[in-house]
Amino acid sequence: MLTKKQHELLLFIDGHLRRTGFSPSFDEMKDALGLRSKSGIHRLISALEERGFLHRRHHRARALEILRLPDIEVPPPPVQAPVPPPAMPPEIFHAAVVEVPFVGRVAAGNPIEAINTTTTRISVPADMLGKAGHYALEVMGDSMQDAGILDGDMVIIREGMQATDGQIVVALIDGEEVTLKRIRHEKDGIALIPANTHYETRVLPLSRVSVQGTLAGLIRRY
Repeated sequence: MLTKKQHELLLFIDGHLRRTGFSPSFDEMKDALGLRSKSGIHRLISALEERGFLHRRHHRARALEILRLPDIEVPPPPVQAPVPPPAMPPEIFHAAVVEVPFVGRVAAGNPIEAINTTTTRISVPADMLGKAGHYALEVMGDSMQDAGILDGDMVIIREGMQATDGQIVVALIDGEEVTLKRIRHEKDGIALIPANTHYETRVLPLSRVSVQGTLAGLIRRY
């Protein structure tokens, strides 16, 4: 039988995984349960592991997996006659998946060489895209792991040279190096901010940084 806090944490992690596709950070879990320190979260996670409700992939950040949820007695829903799905015009089915160009790799770590445009295209869900142009990049490195972006992920980038503070962008540095970072405008330049405490924020003159697009979505293969 789980304690109240164990039960609350398990449901919070499960809900976060369903919404975002990745597990919450220890700070998010601490705040959600109203605890003062992360040590309490560590103890709760260890207890859930011992009871077979949770699996933690060690040596990987934010890698929690729900194995099972506690049994809860829920009354069965009332029986209803099945409702047929509404008829959809053929063009909607064709628009469910669209193709965007895959133009190379982007570093979520130290910057790498500039993106090389190719003719390769990949299929992505149409509802991930808006009216602007988009392209796909493969992520290399772990500097954005606390934002849920891992090495090997495919990111979908919305083309554009404008970005607001806090957005994750593809930034071209000195016209030669490209990196994926969160952006913040400073008085004398642009701050490129990682989502991993092992990396430092870089502040560069505005003339050295060119925004190549903003993050629109992420595709992960398991």
